[in-house]
Amino acid sequence: MGTLGRAAYTFGFWIRETGQALDRLGSRLQGNYFFQEHRNNTLLPILLHSSFDVALKDTFLGFYWHRTLMNLFDKVPEVDREAFVAPSASITGNVHIGRSSSIWYGCVLRGDANSISIGTGTNIQDNSLVHVAKSNLSGKVLPTLIGNNVTVGHSAVLHGCTVEDEAFVGMGAILLDGVVVEKNAMVAAGALVRQNTRIPSGEVWGGNPAKFLRKLTDEEIAFISQSAINYSNLAQAHAAENAKEFDKIEFEKVLPKKSAKPDEEYDSMLGVVRETPQEVILPDNVKAPKASA
Repeated sequence: MGTLGRAAYTFGFWIRETGQALDRLGSRLQGNYFFQEHRNNTLLPILLHSSFDVALKDTFLGFYWHRTLMNLFDKVPEVDREAFVAPSASITGNVHIGRSSSIWYGCVLRGDANSISIGTGTNIQDNSLVHVAKSNLSGKVLPTLIGNNVTVGHSAVLHGCTVEDEAFVGMGAILLDGVVVEKNAMVAAGALVRQNTRIPSGEVWGGNPAKFLRKLTDEEIAFISQSAINYSNLAQAHAAENAKEFDKIEFEKVLPKKSAKPDEEYDSMLGVVRETPQEVILPDNVKAPKASA
């Protein structure tokens, strides 16, 4: 591409940048957090300074801007300042996310036909889908209500249902319209909970369709609360990492890597306790094996 072509490409790129900046300014004038846009801080410098074909680079830049939070008409997402929303998540419309909650990578929360409410300290894990019910066989219009300190496992689907405080939804579980999961109840991984099912407090339900399996132990109930705390702590680490600029990321690459020993700070965020193996004491008549050279 000649000099004129490069100039035209650069001019077009900055027009697009200016348009997006004006869009964000207009949204701020309409109200705080009316619109928010996240991006992958590592991608733009690579694209701008790479030797990719111009058409290919332009295609990548077109997908580069990801609207993590998006309005729908007068419906506006509300996210607490202390909540973590992963850059690749998509939150649309009438969605409220409380303090210290976390929405992880690839999640979709779509509050278009009704509202989605998520309390404090709750985690919606990677690739989960939360939607609402505009209409169903019973003729009800149902929001999705998720309480405080709830754990929703990876790739779960919650549709027009209610999950009360400190409940647990396992990986890949599906909750259909009108389902109520009471406080300290658990839905097993892969379960399909049919419409209007109520799962009582202290019980585990699983299967397809989901049925009562057994009562939860005191240890399992305590685990539900601890799981929410662990994810809330871990979300802070991910939020800090996602906020880093490209130059800082590149600088950290050249720093000496940590030794292979366990990272105690990271373990504490996950709630992992690593026990030091006890020293083996050999009898007097047994000699320890020599270390190989």
